Amino acid sequence: MPAIVNSVLENSIAQELEISKGDEILSIDGNKMQDMIDYNFYMKSELVTIEVKKVNGEVEEIEIEKDYDDDLGIVFESAVFDKIKPCLNHCIFCFVDQQPKGLRDTLYVKDDDYRLSYLQGTYITLTNLKGEDKNRISRMHLGPFYVSVHTTNPELRVKMLRNPNAGKALENLQWFRKNKIPFHAQIVLCPGLNDGEELDRTLSDLAKLKNTVLSVAIVPVGITQFRHDSQLRRVDKKCAIETIKIASKYKRVCCSDEFFLLADEPIPPAKYYGTYAQLSDGVGALRLTLDDFYKLKLPKKISKPFKLIFACSYAAKNMLAEISESLNKIENLTVEIHPVKSEYWGQDITVAGLITTDDLIRTVKDVDCDLVVIPSVMLRPYSEDFLDGKNLDYVKEQSGKKFFVQQDIYSLKEVVDFIKAYRVG
Repeated sequence: MPAIVNSVLENSIAQELEISKGDEILSIDGNKMQDMIDYNFYMKSELVTIEVKKVNGEVEEIEIEKDYDDDLGIVFESAVFDKIKPCLNHCIFCFVDQQPKGLRDTLYVKDDDYRLSYLQGTYITLTNLKGEDKNRISRMHLGPFYVSVHTTNPELRVKMLRNPNAGKALENLQWFRKNKIPFHAQIVLCPGLNDGEELDRTLSDLAKLKNTVLSVAIVPVGITQFRHDSQLRRVDKKCAIETIKIASKYKRVCCSDEFFLLADEPIPPAKYYGTYAQLSDGVGALRLTLDDFYKLKLPKKISKPFKLIFACSYAAKNMLAEISESLNKIENLTVEIHPVKSEYWGQDITVAGLITTDDLIRTVKDVDCDLVVIPSVMLRPYSEDFLDGKNLDYVKEQSGKKFFVQQDIYSLKEVVDFIKAYRVG
């Protein structure tokens, strides 16, 4: 994929140069670019010459004088300008392989590209990391990366990822340490495979890499009703308790929020999560949201009766129930929690990002309320599209409800500010 301009920021250098959507950046100072890493590197100069191919096919060469750290203000269609490095694994727990047909095309893409890990925080397995990739990583001092480790047992990792190259994980991570390349590690816990003693072994091996490992996140395997693999079992209460206990022996190792819910244990304090390094993996999201909420100042009453409901995931149910107790103390305000049961994926899928339109509609259509609050993670970024291809307008039409999309999924400030709009005085 070439370096195609998707949009240009207001009052930016690119806007002044009349660079527009659809234009292609061919080179910077004569250098072709593979990705945003190259783009950012070549832009670190006070005088640059860019070659631009306009939408009409004309090619322009533009000389730009700017401050060293100034960016052009271009948003590209992709962070990678050549081919994305595909995933060559066939992991027994792969969620992409557990999806039915008919969802958005992007949901079936499996990448394993170190560049996207560095630029966007996606997880990589290192099974397709070549010598030239290592040379570039070392030469450009790239990092941190996000690595799906799962296990450091070579034979078990080959079995779980179903790739003969998977057994080199620890060797690659030791290369990271030797070259001072920091990384975050992820472990998808599959009961009967990489839990218990195997988990202890993995965490012990990672601990030997010391501060090269910035954090370790342990998340439970997700199993949908479309997966028919006898090797996979869901994480139950006993497994969750054992996993939390093993993880507690090591520094910078955190279990995702779901483990504490499954274990019927309270969500740990903020200190447990450190810098919240792997929030996108559900590690610390509930604690961060709760702590943020209790910093907000709530009104004592609002001017007229108003009923608000949270249509949420089962994972967020207990947290929002606690928050609702405080909100219901506001005079004239009624707040209820309505977790969305995933009939589409199956009962074991409990996260908001996988909620589909019909499951959401089924949850809220018969509830009497003035407003339904949903988190933005239910929607595709920068859109109102759900993962099943339908959009928020469809949900509004079918349910007859008004919706409020909470953009910051780790803060209720937007919701509280909305409530304050009904405040007397």
